[in-house]
Amino acid sequence: MSVVAFYRCSWCYRALLNLLLTGKASPNVFNGTRSFGEDGRPLEHPLQGVLSRADVGYLLWNREQMERGRLPQVGSMLRTPRFPVWICCINSSFSVLFSLNCSLLSDWRMEHLFHLFYYNGQSSQRTTARLTVDTHSHHWEASCRRSDGDPETRFPSLEMTIRTNWDGATIDWSGTVPFY
Repeated sequence: MSVVAFYRCSWCYRALLNLLLTGKASPNVFNGTRSFGEDGRPLEHPLQGVLSRADVGYLLWNREQMERGRLPQVGSMLRTPRFPVWICCINSSFSVLFSLNCSLLSDWRMEHLFHLFYYNGQSSQRTTARLTVDTHSHHWEASCRRSDGDPETRFPSLEMTIRTNWDGATIDWSGTVPFY
């Protein structure tokens, strides 16, 4: 598949995903409307993003796109949905991340230390993984500054995905072998 075909295909996936999550088939995952391009020039036609908070969210991590600096920034309307459930696209594979605490995203005090459950649907995953997320422990940030190289070689893609919503969080896999 050519790079152009892959790029068009990813737009189609995002439009379909937005249709399912928000009711509007926009290929953009940012908040609101953009009238200016990345170069600062006015666009001929404004780009429509997500206009309201979704019931179910979306988190995205793709190592290859991140390395090229082309990972789309998912807006807060999708990162902080009404319910603590996210469709995750991790390195082009879809999975589900969720919390049993319905107040997780409506009460900021709940986002200090909480549990997330992860299921990727692969035959190798026999049970749902239970992760403990600590947003006030900054061990990850310190170790990232001290070490050279790609953070994904030290941290699983799922952890990097979670950190797109909770920057600097530490994740405890609660005895589960991490998915790399």
